[in-house]
Amino acid sequence: MGKGSVSHRKTTAIGIAVVALIGGAAAIAAPATASSVATPPAAASAAAHHAHSRHLCGAPKHARMMSCLAEVRTDVTQPHAFAAHAVSAAATPSGYGPGDLVSAYNLPADGGAGQTVAIVDAQDDPNAEADLATYRSQYGLPACTTDNGCFKKVDENGGTNYPSADSGWAGEISLDLDMVSAIAPKANIILVEADSANMTDLGTAVNQAVSLGAKFVSNSYGGSEDPSDLNADSSYFNHPGVAITVSAGDSAYGAEYPASSQYVTSVGGTSLTKDSSSRGWSESVWSTSSTEGTGSGCSADEPKPSWQTDTGCANRTVSDVSAVADPATGVAVYDTYGASGWQVYGGTSAASPIIAGVYADAGAPGANDYPAQYPYQHTDALNDVTSGSNGSCDPTYLCTAGPGYDGPTGLGTPNGLTAFTAG
Repeated sequence: MGKGSVSHRKTTAIGIAVVALIGGAAAIAAPATASSVATPPAAASAAAHHAHSRHLCGAPKHARMMSCLAEVRTDVTQPHAFAAHAVSAAATPSGYGPGDLVSAYNLPADGGAGQTVAIVDAQDDPNAEADLATYRSQYGLPACTTDNGCFKKVDENGGTNYPSADSGWAGEISLDLDMVSAIAPKANIILVEADSANMTDLGTAVNQAVSLGAKFVSNSYGGSEDPSDLNADSSYFNHPGVAITVSAGDSAYGAEYPASSQYVTSVGGTSLTKDSSSRGWSESVWSTSSTEGTGSGCSADEPKPSWQTDTGCANRTVSDVSAVADPATGVAVYDTYGASGWQVYGGTSAASPIIAGVYADAGAPGANDYPAQYPYQHTDALNDVTSGSNGSCDPTYLCTAGPGYDGPTGLGTPNGLTAFTAG
């Protein structure tokens, strides 16, 4: 399947008490509970072409500045009349919910117990905890609050001197928190807010997350590679015993940092569609246009980690694994800071916290391990994505999916926990 065949799908919103067509679009419906799977094959196969979305964060304007990698659908009407509360089962939000993701990736519905996942983002989301509560209530997930000890929000120095609020990054924060909740609903969550989108501040926040005990740290941002990245690697991302996941980028073919770091799990993006196969789902490379789709490629500066064995790139190759990222097959997210409640989000910003949650479901990494190596030890325990492309390149596997390893989707998507488990 070529890249044009996986882009632009219309969605349906589900109205109160009836299923309605909004603007002539077809639906991707989220489930009312975490254990259900809502989207029938007919609806998934009908999802085709002309989905519209926008980036939540602008492109970086200076070197060493990062951009969040979330995208929001602009052509989906959600049940906003219920924006302050969990909506009724008859008016479930559009977008995949926890039950869909658990089904697609063969995951436990109650994973993450005893683990702590950290989310690192820039700027403040004043509504983070309240919005998280609405998402989790909607899907029947256990409460995760400051009061019950499940949720903690800190600045990059571990305190409560939060940075200035920003609506774009707040949307990113909502996406990250909701995806960790969907995949690892029993894990504790730490939100670490960097003072700015500068790599120094974000890196300081990563170190803070690790110092607070998180064994899983998700980073849904990226920017242009730079030779100074090698210094940032040793300062911020060299944390044995911690699974650090990073989004591969949303600008189609090309490597970004910190996804190209030798120490992290680089996460590419797919289009995820429900079908009548034995798995019940199919995936292809997320590619909307020549400038929008999952990132991938050969790093200009980063050395290749020992566990990565592809031969067409002497340096670090992006990605390692992948998960859903196409806004046209996007996920339901609840965000009220600069947004009106339920949204459909995509971007590799969705894929990184999903994979961080899968690592948390699988249990704590080995104390001296770089968990990015685990999927390479269990390549048969992943869904191999074999169709789609995010650009033109030589050798072609760096931008085109095929059997085995490829740049856009890495070794594939989760099929249970084995590929993310120590040992």
